[in-house]
Amino acid sequence: MAVDILGTALQDYLRGQFMSPLLLHTSYGETEEMPVDEFFRGPGDFPELEHMALSFCSGKTLDVGAGAGSHALYLQQRGMDVHALDISPLAATVMKQRGVEQVSTADIFNYHTGQYDTLLFLMNGIGLCGDLEKLKVLLRRCRSLLRAGGQLLFDSSDIAYLYADGSVTRPSGYYGQIRYQYEYRGNRGAPFNWLYIDRDTLTHLAQEAGWAVQILFEDGNDQYLARLVIR
Repeated sequence: MAVDILGTALQDYLRGQFMSPLLLHTSYGETEEMPVDEFFRGPGDFPELEHMALSFCSGKTLDVGAGAGSHALYLQQRGMDVHALDISPLAATVMKQRGVEQVSTADIFNYHTGQYDTLLFLMNGIGLCGDLEKLKVLLRRCRSLLRAGGQLLFDSSDIAYLYADGSVTRPSGYYGQIRYQYEYRGNRGAPFNWLYIDRDTLTHLAQEAGWAVQILFEDGNDQYLARLVIR
C-alpha cells in the first residue's frame, strides 16, 4: 500500500509535530521544498486569483483536491453548500478536524456522488490529470458531475519559462507534463504525473470537448484562472 506522504505532512503540521521538510522531487530540476503552511492559509493570505475564483463559486460546490480544506472552509463559512474531495485519507481527516462538514475520500475519476453547480480545482488542482489525454477524460468526468448551467473553475500556468534558457531539457512530449515525487521524514511516495497547461492549449482542448472558455484572470507571471461552462 502506498504511503500517504502529503497527508502525513498535513496531519503532522496540524498537530504541531511538523519537524521535517516536505520535499518534492521533480523531473525538471533540483529537489524543492514544499511549504506545507500554504495548505493552511486563511482568506487574508489567498492571492487575488483565488479570491476571484471563490467569488465565482455558486450553488452546490465540489472542491476537488481540497488538501487541508482552506478553500472549502472559506466557502462553508460564507454559508455555501460545499463538499470537499481529496484522494488522501489523512487529508480528509485533517479537513474534518479543521471543521469542514462535508468531506469525501475518492479519486475524482471514480467519483459518482451527486450533481454540482460548481467544480473547483485550485492550486493548479486540474493538474492531477497528469497529461493531455487524461485531461480530456477529466473534462468528460466533470461534465457528468455538473448540473445544467454548471461551471468548472481552475487555475494553471504556462511553464515554458522553465526551458527558455536551455538549462533544462525540454520533454519530447507536451512541455507542461511533469513528474513529481514527495518525500517526508525519509519516506518517499509513489511518483506521479502532473500537468501545467498553457491557456491556448487549454482553450483548444476544452472547446473541442464542448466547453465555452473564459479566462477570468492572468497574474502577469504565466498563471491564469479559467472558467469553463458546458455549451
